[in-house]
Amino acid sequence: MPRLKYIPALLLAGTLAAEEQTDFIIGPKYNDAPETKVHPGVPKGKVHHFIMKSQDSKIYKGIAKSKQTTVPYERKVWVYVPEQYKKGDAAPFIIAQDGSWYRDVLPKTLDNLIHEKRVPVMIAIMINSGGGDAQGSQRGLEYDTVDNVYVKFVEDEVLPRASKECDVEFTSNPDARATMGGSSGAAAAFTMAWFRPDLYHRVLSYSGTYVNQQSPKNPKTPRGAWEYHDTILPRAKPKPLRIWLHVSEHDNGHNKDEASLHNWVMANQRMAAALKKRGYQYRYVFSKNSGHVDGKVTLQTLPTALEWLWADYAGQ
Repeated sequence: MPRLKYIPALLLAGTLAAEEQTDFIIGPKYNDAPETKVHPGVPKGKVHHFIMKSQDSKIYKGIAKSKQTTVPYERKVWVYVPEQYKKGDAAPFIIAQDGSWYRDVLPKTLDNLIHEKRVPVMIAIMINSGGGDAQGSQRGLEYDTVDNVYVKFVEDEVLPRASKECDVEFTSNPDARATMGGSSGAAAAFTMAWFRPDLYHRVLSYSGTYVNQQSPKNPKTPRGAWEYHDTILPRAKPKPLRIWLHVSEHDNGHNKDEASLHNWVMANQRMAAALKKRGYQYRYVFSKNSGHVDGKVTLQTLPTALEWLWADYAGQ
């Protein structure tokens, strides 16, 4: 397990350049970061919204109800375009899984960070899942499956639709592309970058579901995302990824044993250890007195997490 450094105040305030320290504890008390609030005089980006229907998708047509029929669904997508975006530019961007979780806080935070030149001028694409949760659901199929299907869906169906709806262009530079999420959405974010490092280099993960929740079963990864820290990361050649990783003290399954393959704290601790051992650029944050994808943790850490995630970005 990584050795952790206790940081009682706002996460890493004023210490962003201290790259040698990688593992941190925060809490038990929390304060909303000021960058998550609207500030007078800061240019405000525009948030666009559209709906994607299962019948229009070639990749996710809905969970099979029988051999002949599937359960239809709709997903909402929100696209934040900063005021500073120049039409025609191929912009850096971040994908956010479970988009409704972030459609309020992420635009406000990016407004402030872009204005202060702490992150590049970037677009945020906040994508809801197809619905449900865990095994047997559309969300579970999309987020908990350890393969390249979800990232293909984002590339082939979401980004072209967002580009058309919002009249924006997206960069193809993987160093200018990030992906984030909480819970299974975090696991999906990591999976996107792991399977397609030619497309994504940056991952932000809150309470990541690096546990055995894959359905249907895949013989190549029999224990689902648990395989990332147990077999995949330790054996694979390191990839050019930069990863901000979080888990909470009272996260899902925190009192379960290893045999359950459903202890989020253990899984994220082992992800951090595997990343450290393999020499990845990563930051691991353990939050005391907090639960699964805890809002108070997000509101304290999101600005600095995003700033760290993009700290080495050299531009187009």
